[in-house]
Amino acid sequence: MKNLLLALTATTALSSPLLAQDLEKDELTFGFIKLTDMAPLAVAYEQGYFLDEGLFVTLEAQANWKVLLDGVIGGQLDGAHMLAGQPLAATIGYGTEAHIITPFSMDLNGNGITVSNAVWEEMKPNIPTNADGLPQHPISASALAPVVEKYRSEGKPFNMGMVFPVSTHNYELRYWLAAGGLEPGYYSPENVTGQIGADVLLSVTPPPQMPATLEAGTIYGYCVGEPWNQAAVFKGIGVPVITDYELWKNNPEKVFGITAEFAEQYPNTTRAVVKALIRAAMWLDENDNANRMEAVQMLSQPEYVGADAEVIANSMTGTFEYEKGDKREVPDFNVFFRYNATYPFYSDAVWYLTQMRRWGQIPEAKPDAWYDEIAKSVYKPEIYLEAARALVDEGLADEADFPWDSDGYKDATPAADVIDGIPYDGKQPNAYLESLPIGLKGEQKVIGNEIQG
Repeated sequence: MKNLLLALTATTALSSPLLAQDLEKDELTFGFIKLTDMAPLAVAYEQGYFLDEGLFVTLEAQANWKVLLDGVIGGQLDGAHMLAGQPLAATIGYGTEAHIITPFSMDLNGNGITVSNAVWEEMKPNIPTNADGLPQHPISASALAPVVEKYRSEGKPFNMGMVFPVSTHNYELRYWLAAGGLEPGYYSPENVTGQIGADVLLSVTPPPQMPATLEAGTIYGYCVGEPWNQAAVFKGIGVPVITDYELWKNNPEKVFGITAEFAEQYPNTTRAVVKALIRAAMWLDENDNANRMEAVQMLSQPEYVGADAEVIANSMTGTFEYEKGDKREVPDFNVFFRYNATYPFYSDAVWYLTQMRRWGQIPEAKPDAWYDEIAKSVYKPEIYLEAARALVDEGLADEADFPWDSDGYKDATPAADVIDGIPYDGKQPNAYLESLPIGLKGEQKVIGNEIQG
């Protein structure tokens, strides 16, 4: 039986359009964090897409985002499921400096903001209701503002969790708070807490630990990816108040990150990896998400996400549960391939960079051309399109599903798709920063505990 399996594996590898011997490296180890949106890696492995490309892949869960990033930089990992901000931050030298690139964007949406039951009860009088008595969504952070003020008057700091300083979750939580009139705090080169001038104090908690930290009362709310918002509902300890789909419709989320050196040294291997991941993303979204329950069963395994299948299915199959029993249709809560989700758009990179500048992680003003230059040094649609072309030529993908003629920038996000009604154009980052009422603008800097300029 073992010999039969080996023979089948060899046949699969050798019959691949990119022959195994053309690969510069065929044994690879990829890292991930236990979140639903690592799904393309699990699917590419379980469905045999990596093997189809002659790749022998090991997937390893990582303790936290820093350990994961260090593993890629140090070469213990060949690549990883990453926060979109990580390759950008590393490349510009915020935190650990290294040139990390992404040839593949892993998903759209997929996050939520959850508050404790006690905070929810205090927010509810400030939230309009529908005719059925259920809260109107999206819920603005303006409903949280009186609660924060009450805690302040009682001498209690209002603490919330996010997963990493350059995570989408940090920027989404900050965006939501600021859109509701709350100051989420600033960074400076001397003070990297991100809590300078903050009404709400944000700190790092690894995703799987979010519910327990909330239950312990250490934080009053958090922003995290699934299944850790739905886990709070199932445990009866918290209420998700908004999804990032409601915050910014079809916003970019995780990426697949590798070092620039890896891509240069192993170009065929890199292309083969991206081909397998594109196929996985297609499988996850095809036939109106018909494969999602199978994906849920995969992800529920302990070596992947390890949460109960019922919890993962709550958001992965087109619904999202806010309070117990308040389950609503959100068919695009998790998007893996639709809307060009896998294409690494420069405009997505620029948005992350604007948020780093907005909150002081980029301490000084940069011209628009700088944002474009950094985006193009990190996001690599040319690698993505090579992989997509190969799949089309092999009859494994449809030519119409890829943006061949894109200049790398999406059309501007319309005001109606963002909670604060402020449109976003990736080609005009400084004008965008000027349009946001809270945050650094122009030549402003954080000096000590003050914004100057």
